[in-house]
Amino acid sequence: MKRIGILTAGGDTPALNATLFGAVAQANNRNIEMIGLLNGFDSLYHTRAPHVVLNPLLQTIPELDPNCGGSILGSSRRYVDCDDILGLETITTNLRKLRLDGLVCIGGDGTLNALQPLCDIVPTALAPKTIDNDLGLNYPNEPDKYMRESTGPGPDDFVYRVVDTFSQEKNTSEFHLDRMVNYATPGYATAVFVSVGGIRRIRTTAESHKRISIIEVMGRHSGFIALGSAYGQPDIVLVPESPLNIETLTERVKQIYRLQKHVVIVCGEGIVNECGEALGDRHATLDPAGNVRLSGAAEALRTLLLENIDERFFRDLGYFDSHSSVIFTRKVGHTQRGGRPLQFDRFYAAQLGGKAVEILLEGRNNEIAVLNWSHDSGFNVSSVPGNTFRDQWGLIHARRMHSAFYDPQRFQISSTGINYLLPIFTKAIGAEDVEAIRESRFDSGNLYHRFHSVNTDIEKRTRYV
Repeated sequence: MKRIGILTAGGDTPALNATLFGAVAQANNRNIEMIGLLNGFDSLYHTRAPHVVLNPLLQTIPELDPNCGGSILGSSRRYVDCDDILGLETITTNLRKLRLDGLVCIGGDGTLNALQPLCDIVPTALAPKTIDNDLGLNYPNEPDKYMRESTGPGPDDFVYRVVDTFSQEKNTSEFHLDRMVNYATPGYATAVFVSVGGIRRIRTTAESHKRISIIEVMGRHSGFIALGSAYGQPDIVLVPESPLNIETLTERVKQIYRLQKHVVIVCGEGIVNECGEALGDRHATLDPAGNVRLSGAAEALRTLLLENIDERFFRDLGYFDSHSSVIFTRKVGHTQRGGRPLQFDRFYAAQLGGKAVEILLEGRNNEIAVLNWSHDSGFNVSSVPGNTFRDQWGLIHARRMHSAFYDPQRFQISSTGINYLLPIFTKAIGAEDVEAIRESRFDSGNLYHRFHSVNTDIEKRTRYV
Protein backbone atom coordinates (compact mmCIF):
# COMPACT_ATOMS: atom_id res chain seq x y z
CA MET A 1 0.00 0.00 0.00
CA LYS A 2 1.19 3.48 -0.90
CA ARG A 3 -1.79 5.71 -0.15
CA ILE A 4 -4.33 5.30 2.66
CA GLY A 5 -7.37 7.44 3.43
CA ILE A 6 -8.63 8.27 6.91
CA LEU A 7 -11.81 9.93 8.20
CA THR A 8 -13.64 10.68 11.44
CA ALA A 9 -17.36 9.87 11.62
CA GLY A 10 -20.20 10.49 14.05
CA GLY A 11 -20.05 12.74 17.11
CA ASP A 12 -16.81 14.36 18.22
CA THR A 13 -14.69 13.16 21.15
CA PRO A 14 -11.65 14.66 22.85
CA ALA A 15 -9.27 12.04 21.41
CA LEU A 16 -9.96 12.13 17.66
CA ASN A 17 -6.87 14.16 16.77
CA ALA A 18 -4.76 11.85 18.91
CA THR A 19 -6.06 8.87 16.91
CA LEU A 20 -5.29 10.67 13.65
CA PHE A 21 -1.83 11.52 14.95
CA GLY A 22 -1.06 7.89 15.76
CA ALA A 23 -2.27 6.73 12.35
CA VAL A 24 -0.17 9.34 10.52
CA ALA A 25 2.90 8.52 12.65
CA GLN A 26 2.59 4.86 11.65
CA ALA A 27 2.14 5.87 8.00
CA ASN A 28 5.30 7.98 8.19
CA ASN A 29 7.23 5.02 9.54
CA ARG A 30 6.03 2.79 6.69
CA ASN A 31 6.45 5.34 3.87
CA ILE A 32 2.70 5.59 3.31
CA GLU A 33 0.93 8.75 2.14
CA MET A 34 -2.03 9.50 4.43
CA ILE A 35 -5.03 11.32 2.97
CA GLY A 36 -7.52 12.91 5.36
CA LEU A 37 -11.10 12.91 4.05
CA LEU A 38 -13.02 15.98 5.22
CA ASN A 39 -16.38 15.83 7.02
CA GLY A 40 -16.55 12.08 7.52
CA PHE A 41 -18.30 9.87 5.00
CA ASP A 42 -19.78 12.99 3.43
CA SER A 43 -16.52 13.51 1.54
CA LEU A 44 -16.95 10.20 -0.28
CA TYR A 45 -20.38 11.28 -1.56
CA HIS A 46 -19.14 14.74 -2.61
CA THR A 47 -18.46 14.95 -6.34
CA ARG A 48 -15.09 16.61 -5.70
CA ALA A 49 -14.16 14.57 -2.58
CA PRO A 50 -12.47 17.30 -0.47
CA HIS A 51 -9.35 15.98 1.23
CA VAL A 52 -6.07 16.96 2.89
CA VAL A 53 -2.61 15.38 2.65
CA LEU A 54 -1.76 14.80 6.32
CA ASN A 55 1.92 13.93 5.81
CA PRO A 56 3.46 15.64 2.78
CA LEU A 57 7.01 14.34 2.31
CA LEU A 58 6.23 11.92 5.19
CA GLN A 59 6.13 14.79 7.69
CA THR A 60 3.02 15.24 9.86
CA ILE A 61 1.38 18.62 9.24
CA PRO A 62 1.67 21.00 12.25
CA GLU A 63 -2.11 21.46 12.50
CA LEU A 64 -2.46 17.87 13.71
CA ASP A 65 -1.98 18.24 17.47
CA PRO A 66 -2.87 15.21 19.65
CA ASN A 67 -3.35 17.54 22.63
CA CYS A 68 -6.32 19.28 21.00
CA GLY A 69 -9.83 17.88 21.18
CA GLY A 70 -12.12 17.39 18.22
CA SER A 71 -11.01 16.51 14.69
CA ILE A 72 -9.12 18.70 12.25
CA LEU A 73 -10.86 16.72 9.49
CA GLY A 74 -14.35 17.57 10.71
CA SER A 75 -17.10 15.01 10.99
CA SER A 76 -20.67 14.28 9.99
CA ARG A 77 -23.33 11.73 10.88
CA ARG A 78 -23.76 10.58 7.30
CA TYR A 79 -23.20 6.86 6.86
CA VAL A 80 -22.89 4.39 4.03
CA ASP A 81 -26.11 2.56 3.14
CA CYS A 82 -25.60 -0.85 1.52
CA ASP A 83 -28.91 -0.39 -0.36
CA ASP A 84 -27.87 2.96 -1.87
CA ILE A 85 -26.55 1.67 -5.20
CA LEU A 86 -25.99 5.12 -6.74
CA GLY A 87 -24.25 6.32 -3.59
CA LEU A 88 -21.92 3.31 -3.59
CA GLU A 89 -21.08 3.97 -7.22
CA THR A 90 -20.14 7.55 -6.31
CA ILE A 91 -17.98 6.29 -3.45
CA THR A 92 -16.25 3.77 -5.70
CA THR A 93 -15.52 6.46 -8.27
CA ASN A 94 -14.11 8.85 -5.68
CA LEU A 95 -11.92 6.16 -4.10
CA ARG A 96 -10.52 5.40 -7.53
CA LYS A 97 -9.87 9.08 -8.26
CA LEU A 98 -8.16 9.50 -4.88
CA ARG A 99 -6.01 6.41 -5.64
CA LEU A 100 -6.60 5.01 -2.15
CA ASP A 101 -5.29 1.52 -1.41
CA GLY A 102 -7.04 1.33 1.97
CA LEU A 103 -9.27 3.28 4.35
CA VAL A 104 -9.20 3.87 8.11
CA CYS A 105 -12.47 4.96 9.72
CA ILE A 106 -12.51 6.41 13.23
CA GLY A 107 -15.94 5.94 14.79
CA GLY A 108 -18.30 4.08 17.09
CA ASP A 109 -20.93 1.38 16.71
CA GLY A 110 -22.88 3.37 14.11
CA THR A 111 -19.79 3.73 11.96
CA LEU A 112 -19.04 0.03 12.33
CA ASN A 113 -22.57 -0.85 11.20
CA ALA A 114 -21.96 1.16 8.01
CA LEU A 115 -18.51 -0.27 7.35
CA GLN A 116 -19.53 -3.47 5.55
CA PRO A 117 -20.34 -1.89 2.15
CA LEU A 118 -16.96 -0.12 2.15
CA CYS A 119 -15.12 -3.36 2.91
CA ASP A 120 -16.41 -4.74 -0.38
CA ILE A 121 -14.89 -1.78 -2.25
CA VAL A 122 -11.55 -1.14 -0.51
CA PRO A 123 -9.70 -2.73 2.45
CA THR A 124 -11.07 -0.97 5.53
CA ALA A 125 -10.20 -0.91 9.25
CA LEU A 126 -11.83 0.81 12.21
CA ALA A 127 -10.17 2.72 15.04
CA PRO A 128 -12.70 3.04 17.89
CA LYS A 129 -13.87 6.27 19.48
CA THR A 130 -16.83 7.21 21.66
CA ILE A 131 -17.18 8.92 25.00
CA ASP A 132 -20.06 6.56 25.85
CA ASN A 133 -17.64 3.59 25.92
CA ASP A 134 -20.28 1.53 24.14
CA LEU A 135 -18.17 0.04 21.33
CA GLY A 136 -17.06 -3.34 22.58
CA LEU A 137 -18.21 -6.56 24.19
CA ASN A 138 -18.54 -7.54 27.85
CA TYR A 139 -17.47 -11.06 26.85
CA PRO A 140 -16.50 -12.58 23.47
CA ASN A 141 -19.77 -14.30 22.53
CA GLU A 142 -22.10 -11.54 23.72
CA PRO A 143 -23.66 -10.86 20.26
CA ASP A 144 -24.90 -14.46 20.18
CA LYS A 145 -27.02 -13.74 23.27
CA TYR A 146 -29.22 -11.19 21.50
CA MET A 147 -32.85 -12.07 20.91
CA ARG A 148 -35.17 -10.35 18.42
CA GLU A 149 -38.78 -9.77 19.40
CA SER A 150 -41.54 -8.59 17.09
CA THR A 151 -43.36 -5.40 18.11
CA GLY A 152 -45.73 -5.02 15.15
CA PRO A 153 -46.75 -6.20 11.69
CA GLY A 154 -44.10 -4.24 9.80
CA PRO A 155 -40.89 -5.85 8.48
CA ASP A 156 -38.78 -3.57 10.69
CA ASP A 157 -40.94 -3.76 13.82
CA PHE A 158 -38.41 -5.47 16.09
CA VAL A 159 -36.68 -4.83 19.37
CA TYR A 160 -33.45 -6.49 20.41
CA ARG A 161 -32.43 -7.48 23.90
CA VAL A 162 -29.52 -9.43 25.27
CA VAL A 163 -30.24 -12.41 27.52
CA ASP A 164 -27.91 -11.78 30.47
CA THR A 165 -27.64 -14.86 32.67
CA PHE A 166 -25.12 -13.33 35.06
CA SER A 167 -27.78 -12.21 37.54
CA GLN A 168 -29.01 -15.79 37.90
CA GLU A 169 -25.44 -17.06 38.35
CA LYS A 170 -24.27 -14.26 40.62
CA ASN A 171 -23.55 -16.49 43.58
CA THR A 172 -21.45 -18.98 41.63
CA SER A 173 -19.89 -16.92 38.85
CA GLU A 174 -17.49 -14.03 38.65
CA PHE A 175 -17.38 -11.44 35.91
CA HIS A 176 -13.97 -11.61 34.19
CA LEU A 177 -12.68 -8.16 33.28
CA ASP A 178 -9.86 -9.60 31.20
CA ARG A 179 -12.38 -11.24 28.85
CA MET A 180 -13.84 -7.90 27.77
CA VAL A 181 -13.29 -7.06 24.12
CA ASN A 182 -12.24 -3.40 23.79
CA TYR A 183 -12.03 -2.59 27.50
CA ALA A 184 -12.32 1.20 27.07
CA THR A 185 -12.67 3.60 24.14
CA PRO A 186 -10.66 6.82 23.62
CA GLY A 187 -12.63 9.79 24.88
CA TYR A 188 -14.32 7.96 27.76
CA ALA A 189 -11.74 8.88 30.41
CA THR A 190 -11.83 12.58 29.51
CA ALA A 191 -15.64 12.64 29.51
CA VAL A 192 -15.69 11.13 33.00
CA PHE A 193 -13.04 13.62 34.15
CA VAL A 194 -15.27 16.52 33.04
CA SER A 195 -18.37 14.98 34.65
CA VAL A 196 -16.62 14.35 37.96
CA GLY A 197 -15.47 17.97 38.08
CA GLY A 198 -19.02 19.19 37.54
CA ILE A 199 -20.38 16.90 40.27
CA ARG A 200 -17.84 18.07 42.82
CA ARG A 201 -18.61 21.73 42.12
CA ILE A 202 -22.39 21.29 42.26
CA ARG A 203 -22.08 19.39 45.55
CA THR A 204 -21.08 22.54 47.44
CA THR A 205 -24.14 24.44 46.18
CA ALA A 206 -26.51 21.61 47.12
CA GLU A 207 -24.89 21.29 50.54
CA SER A 208 -24.98 25.02 51.29
CA HIS A 209 -28.63 25.48 50.33
CA LYS A 210 -29.95 22.11 51.58
CA ARG A 211 -31.15 21.09 48.15
CA ILE A 212 -31.37 17.99 46.00
CA SER A 213 -29.32 18.18 42.83
CA ILE A 214 -29.89 15.95 39.80
CA ILE A 215 -26.95 15.96 37.39
CA GLU A 216 -27.51 14.47 33.94
CA VAL A 217 -24.56 12.97 32.06
CA MET A 218 -24.37 11.50 28.57
CA GLY A 219 -25.01 7.87 27.76
CA ARG A 220 -27.99 7.11 25.53
CA HIS A 221 -28.22 3.41 26.36
CA SER A 222 -24.96 2.83 28.20
CA GLY A 223 -24.28 3.83 31.80
CA PHE A 224 -20.47 3.88 31.71
CA ILE A 225 -20.13 7.67 32.14
CA ALA A 226 -22.60 7.63 35.03
CA LEU A 227 -20.66 4.72 36.49
CA GLY A 228 -17.39 6.64 36.24
CA SER A 229 -19.04 9.59 37.98
CA ALA A 230 -18.68 7.57 41.19
CA TYR A 231 -15.29 9.31 41.45
CA GLY A 232 -17.28 12.48 42.20
CA GLN A 233 -18.90 10.72 45.20
CA PRO A 234 -22.57 11.27 44.27
CA ASP A 235 -25.06 9.91 46.77
CA ILE A 236 -27.06 8.10 44.09
CA VAL A 237 -26.11 6.87 40.60
CA LEU A 238 -28.81 5.94 38.08
CA VAL A 239 -27.94 4.09 34.86
CA PRO A 240 -30.02 3.20 31.75
CA GLU A 241 -29.41 -0.52 32.24
CA SER A 242 -31.29 -0.62 35.57
CA PRO A 243 -35.04 0.22 35.34
CA LEU A 244 -36.04 2.78 37.95
CA ASN A 245 -38.45 2.01 40.78
CA ILE A 246 -39.57 5.47 41.86
CA GLU A 247 -40.87 4.34 45.27
CA THR A 248 -37.59 2.71 46.21
CA LEU A 249 -35.64 5.70 44.93
CA THR A 250 -37.85 8.13 46.85
CA GLU A 251 -37.23 6.32 50.12
CA ARG A 252 -33.49 6.31 49.49
CA VAL A 253 -33.51 10.05 48.73
CA LYS A 254 -35.45 10.79 51.92
CA GLN A 255 -33.10 8.64 53.97
CA ILE A 256 -30.03 10.51 52.69
CA TYR A 257 -31.69 13.91 53.06
CA ARG A 258 -32.56 13.24 56.69
CA LEU A 259 -28.91 12.44 57.36
CA GLN A 260 -27.09 15.25 55.55
CA LYS A 261 -29.77 17.76 54.48
CA HIS A 262 -28.86 17.53 50.80
CA VAL A 263 -28.60 14.87 48.07
CA VAL A 264 -26.57 14.65 44.85
CA ILE A 265 -27.98 12.33 42.17
CA VAL A 266 -26.25 11.47 38.90
CA CYS A 267 -28.33 10.02 36.06
CA GLY A 268 -27.52 8.88 32.54
CA GLU A 269 -29.58 10.60 29.85
CA GLY A 270 -31.15 7.28 28.86
CA ILE A 271 -32.52 6.12 32.24
CA VAL A 272 -35.78 4.16 31.99
CA ASN A 273 -38.81 3.40 34.16
CA GLU A 274 -39.93 -0.08 35.20
CA CYS A 275 -41.60 -0.57 31.81
CA GLY A 276 -38.35 0.13 30.02
CA GLU A 277 -39.52 3.51 28.69
CA ALA A 278 -37.08 6.44 28.65
CA LEU A 279 -37.87 9.02 31.33
CA GLY A 280 -36.77 11.89 29.11
CA ASP A 281 -38.40 13.05 25.90
CA ARG A 282 -37.53 11.13 22.77
CA HIS A 283 -37.00 13.16 19.61
CA ALA A 284 -36.63 11.71 16.12
CA THR A 285 -33.46 12.85 14.37
CA LEU A 286 -32.13 12.81 10.85
CA ASP A 287 -29.23 10.66 12.03
CA PRO A 288 -28.84 7.87 9.42
CA ALA A 289 -27.42 5.61 12.14
CA GLY A 290 -30.93 5.53 13.63
CA ASN A 291 -30.05 7.22 16.92
CA VAL A 292 -32.81 8.89 18.91
CA ARG A 293 -32.03 12.13 20.72
CA LEU A 294 -32.94 11.93 24.39
CA SER A 295 -33.51 15.02 26.49
CA GLY A 296 -35.02 15.92 29.81
CA ALA A 297 -34.24 12.81 31.90
CA ALA A 298 -33.16 14.95 34.85
CA GLU A 299 -36.26 17.17 34.60
CA ALA A 300 -38.55 14.15 34.35
CA LEU A 301 -36.89 12.65 37.44
CA ARG A 302 -37.25 15.95 39.31
CA THR A 303 -40.99 15.98 38.58
CA LEU A 304 -41.39 12.42 39.84
CA LEU A 305 -39.55 13.15 43.08
CA LEU A 306 -41.56 16.31 43.75
CA GLU A 307 -44.75 14.30 43.23
CA ASN A 308 -43.62 11.59 45.65
CA ILE A 309 -42.05 13.65 48.45
CA ASP A 310 -44.46 15.78 50.45
CA GLU A 311 -43.59 19.42 51.10
CA ARG A 312 -43.95 18.83 54.84
CA PHE A 313 -41.02 16.42 54.74
CA PHE A 314 -38.67 19.27 53.85
CA ARG A 315 -40.37 21.76 56.18
CA ASP A 316 -39.91 19.45 59.15
CA LEU A 317 -36.20 19.22 58.35
CA GLY A 318 -35.67 22.97 58.23
CA TYR A 319 -36.10 23.78 54.52
CA PHE A 320 -38.19 26.96 54.26
CA ASP A 321 -38.03 27.86 50.57
CA SER A 322 -40.76 26.78 48.16
CA HIS A 323 -41.30 23.10 47.52
CA SER A 324 -40.53 23.45 43.82
CA SER A 325 -37.10 24.96 44.48
CA VAL A 326 -35.80 22.16 46.70
CA ILE A 327 -34.76 20.07 43.68
CA PHE A 328 -32.68 21.52 40.84
CA THR A 329 -31.19 19.93 37.71
CA ARG A 330 -28.04 20.47 35.71
CA LYS A 331 -26.62 18.90 32.56
CA VAL A 332 -22.90 18.41 32.08
CA GLY A 333 -23.74 18.42 28.38
CA HIS A 334 -21.36 18.75 25.46
CA THR A 335 -18.43 19.81 27.64
CA GLN A 336 -17.97 16.04 28.03
CA ARG A 337 -17.18 15.80 24.32
CA GLY A 338 -14.59 18.53 23.98
CA GLY A 339 -11.32 19.99 25.14
CA ARG A 340 -7.86 18.57 25.76
CA PRO A 341 -7.84 14.77 26.14
CA LEU A 342 -6.29 13.22 29.22
CA GLN A 343 -3.03 11.31 29.04
CA PHE A 344 -4.87 7.95 29.00
CA ASP A 345 -6.98 8.94 26.00
CA ARG A 346 -4.12 10.58 24.09
CA PHE A 347 -1.79 7.63 24.45
CA TYR A 348 -4.18 4.79 23.65
CA ALA A 349 -5.99 6.73 20.92
CA ALA A 350 -2.66 7.12 19.13
CA GLN A 351 -1.88 3.43 19.65
CA LEU A 352 -5.24 2.40 18.18
CA GLY A 353 -4.84 4.74 15.21
CA GLY A 354 -1.46 3.21 14.46
CA LYS A 355 -2.89 -0.29 14.86
CA ALA A 356 -5.62 0.43 12.30
CA VAL A 357 -2.97 1.34 9.72
CA GLU A 358 -1.01 -1.78 10.65
CA ILE A 359 -4.12 -3.92 10.05
CA LEU A 360 -4.34 -2.68 6.46
CA LEU A 361 -0.62 -3.09 5.80
CA GLU A 362 -0.85 -6.71 6.96
CA GLY A 363 -3.46 -7.37 4.29
CA ARG A 364 -6.48 -7.66 6.55
CA ASN A 365 -9.91 -6.19 5.84
CA ASN A 366 -12.97 -5.39 7.97
CA GLU A 367 -11.03 -5.51 11.25
CA ILE A 368 -11.21 -3.37 14.36
CA ALA A 369 -8.33 -2.14 16.49
CA VAL A 370 -9.20 -2.83 20.15
CA LEU A 371 -7.79 -2.03 23.57
CA ASN A 372 -7.86 -5.03 25.91
CA TRP A 373 -6.74 -5.45 29.52
CA SER A 374 -5.44 -8.28 31.68
CA HIS A 375 -4.48 -8.38 35.33
CA ASP A 376 -0.99 -9.66 34.53
CA SER A 377 0.05 -7.43 31.62
CA GLY A 378 -2.25 -4.40 31.85
CA PHE A 379 -3.49 -2.73 28.67
CA ASN A 380 -2.55 -4.02 25.24
CA VAL A 381 -3.62 -3.09 21.71
CA SER A 382 -4.90 -5.86 19.45
CA SER A 383 -7.49 -6.37 16.71
CA VAL A 384 -10.56 -8.50 16.02
CA PRO A 385 -12.62 -9.18 12.88
CA GLY A 386 -15.58 -6.84 12.43
CA ASN A 387 -18.01 -9.76 12.48
CA THR A 388 -17.03 -10.44 16.10
CA PHE A 389 -19.35 -7.56 17.00
CA ARG A 390 -22.29 -8.64 14.81
CA ASP A 391 -25.31 -10.59 16.00
CA GLN A 392 -26.95 -13.37 13.98
CA TRP A 393 -28.90 -10.77 11.95
CA GLY A 394 -25.72 -8.86 11.07
CA LEU A 395 -26.34 -5.91 13.40
CA ILE A 396 -23.87 -4.30 15.78
CA HIS A 397 -25.35 -3.19 19.10
CA ALA A 398 -24.06 -0.50 21.40
CA ARG A 399 -22.41 -2.16 24.39
CA ARG A 400 -24.50 -1.81 27.53
CA MET A 401 -22.88 -1.69 30.93
CA HIS A 402 -22.90 -5.19 32.42
CA SER A 403 -25.17 -5.80 35.43
CA ALA A 404 -22.16 -6.91 37.46
CA PHE A 405 -20.88 -3.31 37.51
CA TYR A 406 -23.88 -1.85 39.36
CA ASP A 407 -25.75 -2.43 42.62
CA PRO A 408 -29.43 -1.50 42.02
CA GLN A 409 -30.34 -1.92 45.70
CA ARG A 410 -27.90 0.78 46.79
CA PHE A 411 -28.10 2.83 43.56
CA GLN A 412 -24.32 2.72 43.52
CA ILE A 413 -21.33 1.21 41.76
CA SER A 414 -20.56 -2.40 42.71
CA SER A 415 -17.19 -3.84 43.71
CA THR A 416 -16.81 -5.27 40.19
CA GLY A 417 -17.54 -1.83 38.77
CA ILE A 418 -14.85 -0.34 41.00
CA ASN A 419 -12.36 -2.95 39.82
CA TYR A 420 -13.29 -2.08 36.23
CA LEU A 421 -12.61 1.65 36.67
CA LEU A 422 -9.35 1.44 38.60
CA PRO A 423 -7.05 0.39 35.71
CA ILE A 424 -8.39 3.22 33.54
CA PHE A 425 -8.33 6.12 35.97
CA THR A 426 -5.57 5.42 38.50
CA LYS A 427 -3.01 7.07 36.21
CA ALA A 428 -5.31 8.65 33.63
CA ILE A 429 -4.14 12.20 34.34
CA GLY A 430 -0.55 12.97 33.40
CA ALA A 431 1.68 15.64 34.91
CA GLU A 432 1.62 17.43 31.56
CA ASP A 433 -2.18 17.69 31.80
CA VAL A 434 -1.94 19.61 35.05
CA GLU A 435 0.90 21.76 33.72
CA ALA A 436 -1.10 22.57 30.58
CA ILE A 437 -3.96 23.88 32.73
CA ARG A 438 -1.58 25.98 34.82
CA GLU A 439 0.10 27.52 31.79
CA SER A 440 -2.83 28.03 29.44
CA ARG A 441 -6.00 28.73 31.41
CA PHE A 442 -5.06 32.27 32.42
CA ASP A 443 -2.39 32.96 29.84
CA SER A 444 -2.34 36.75 29.39
CA GLY A 445 -2.24 36.21 25.63
CA ASN A 446 -5.82 34.95 25.82
CA LEU A 447 -6.88 38.53 26.60
CA TYR A 448 -5.05 40.08 23.67
CA HIS A 449 -5.53 37.61 20.83
CA ARG A 450 -8.76 36.25 19.39
CA PHE A 451 -9.21 32.51 19.02
CA HIS A 452 -7.63 31.07 15.88
CA SER A 453 -9.52 28.11 14.43
CA VAL A 454 -7.63 25.21 12.91
CA ASN A 455 -10.40 25.11 10.27
CA THR A 456 -8.83 28.22 8.74
CA ASP A 457 -5.52 26.45 8.20
CA ILE A 458 -7.05 23.18 7.01
CA GLU A 459 -9.09 25.12 4.44
CA LYS A 460 -5.83 26.34 2.95
CA ARG A 461 -4.60 22.75 2.59
CA THR A 462 -7.82 21.35 1.15
CA ARG A 463 -7.59 19.63 -2.22
CA TYR A 464 -10.26 18.29 -4.56
CA VAL A 465 -10.34 15.49 -7.14
